[in-house]
Amino acid sequence: MGGLMGETQTGFTEVVPKRVFRFPNDHLAHNDYRQEWWYLTANLTTETGIEVGLQWTQFRVALSAQPPSSTSNWASNQLYMAHSAITTQTQHFAEERWSRGHTQLAAVTPSPLKIQLDNWQWLSQGEDLFPASLNIASDKVNYRLQLSTQAPYQLQGDGGYSVKSANAEVASYYYSQPFIDVTGQVMLDGELVNVAGQAWLDREWSSQFLTKQQQGWDWFALRLDDGSTLMLFQLRGDDEEVSSNHFYSGRRMYADGSGETITSDEIQMSPTTWHDIDGKPHPVEWQVRIDNQAIDLHISPLNPNAKMPLSITYWEGPISITGSHTGAGYMELTGY
Repeated sequence: MGGLMGETQTGFTEVVPKRVFRFPNDHLAHNDYRQEWWYLTANLTTETGIEVGLQWTQFRVALSAQPPSSTSNWASNQLYMAHSAITTQTQHFAEERWSRGHTQLAAVTPSPLKIQLDNWQWLSQGEDLFPASLNIASDKVNYRLQLSTQAPYQLQGDGGYSVKSANAEVASYYYSQPFIDVTGQVMLDGELVNVAGQAWLDREWSSQFLTKQQQGWDWFALRLDDGSTLMLFQLRGDDEEVSSNHFYSGRRMYADGSGETITSDEIQMSPTTWHDIDGKPHPVEWQVRIDNQAIDLHISPLNPNAKMPLSITYWEGPISITGSHTGAGYMELTGY
């Protein structure tokens, strides 16, 4: 993971502090940066009470900083990849698609905003991200969602400038919408069933996400019973046993658009249970403390076997929260 996300290449635009975010333009692709993603997770429930987690991510990777030399309409230096998954307590399905960037194949286009790779499509009703529909149809993963929100976007880090290392060697531009209402249908056991619940959208772009000494991350999107949401991540250094080599960041967020950024020295997190998947242990249960926020949480997975068996393997799935607060959310574990 460090080799992939920590690779540097000259010619791409650098991430610098004090950038002014402009919507709806920043919902679109930023092709002058090397990497980017649109990333949705949802905690839903069927009419019969079955808990369902859904994930959809569309990635964009620039293969070079220079445009292609070919004049062909099909030439592109932009590569798109999309992941989609459905997770229940007993099942986990994940699929992946790739494409070159092209308006007929994979692209992000405005008016109305569309984020697509083949027939996997996010389609907004206007230039903003919401309200929108998200339609995913494939052999293993099939769902249709309606997404809406009344909350302002949240800028992570320092006004959207999200540092990824203690020396600020690498950073990204990062904003979120953690207050999304969802209705729709999901294919379970060959039958489309109605679902409803909440979702979380993250948008992030950079020309280098990790240093070469960082090997992966543990990321949490937590929805707490007091109405707030909490984003936390830990970036792990070369020696994963030494917590001082890790970098932490977070933000507590509220539906009125207010929030509090949480610094690395305020966050304590440690795995409490490891689960073996394909011969590799994954930390699927965690204890998280933020003393100045009066937060002390135990995080457990809905399904500990929610590993994404794709070109780049990682763990991604819905979680439950107990402790000082209760709630639900999503967890992503990479580099294991």
